[in-house]
Amino acid sequence: MTTTKPKSALSDELRGLIEARMERTLQAIEDTLQRILEKQEMRFEDLKEVINSLEKSFSLLSQKWNLEILYTLFLRNSMGFGGLKKILGVNSRSLSDKLKTLTHYGYIQRTVQQGPPIRVTYSLSERGKNTVLLALPLLYYSSA
Repeated sequence: MTTTKPKSALSDELRGLIEARMERTLQAIEDTLQRILEKQEMRFEDLKEVINSLEKSFSLLSQKWNLEILYTLFLRNSMGFGGLKKILGVNSRSLSDKLKTLTHYGYIQRTVQQGPPIRVTYSLSERGKNTVLLALPLLYYSSA
């Protein structure tokens, strides 16, 4: 009996490329933070305020369905409510609440197209797109 190795979602070559680029990006972020800290004296209270604001964002994004909605819109560009509901398998009430919250905080844009029938589509804002792109390395590293 032979055992076959499960097929990886990413080839080793692609995985190496992703990791090399993420390493450069992380190093650039670290260098930037070091420069900021060297040029500007930061009080503990200031740092605590920054961390608290980040915790609010992480709390919002870690709630069920929020990242899934953002990733779906990233991959599909824009979608209507019914399409999102079908792909995600989420109930209407939860999806409606999540879309309202993500719109309120500027992660997605809601566009109403006059009809008949009136059609509403959702797409990522620049903030939403950047959030998806920044969250990918975090998810990648946390799952490795």
